[in-house]
Amino acid sequence: MFKVSELTRRQFINVLDGRRLGPIKDVHVDEKGMITAVVLRGGKKLLGIFPWGKDVVIPWSQVKKIGVDAVLVEAEEV
Repeated sequence: MFKVSELTRRQFINVLDGRRLGPIKDVHVDEKGMITAVVLRGGKKLLGIFPWGKDVVIPWSQVKKIGVDAVLVEAEEV
């Protein structure tokens, strides 16, 4: 068991290509309180200030391993 706030301290890494996907922005939860997806802040920042790019929604079924420092996901199209 873990707290959702603990996910904000971990890197999200795609195991298919080894890329960091970005920090967590939000979590989708169903009516039973189960996590259905995580929303990652996409893209980079324009001039280091303004967000640039689309957010990435990763279904919870694609989360493969939650480690101490990282969360490994298997995302085909990111």
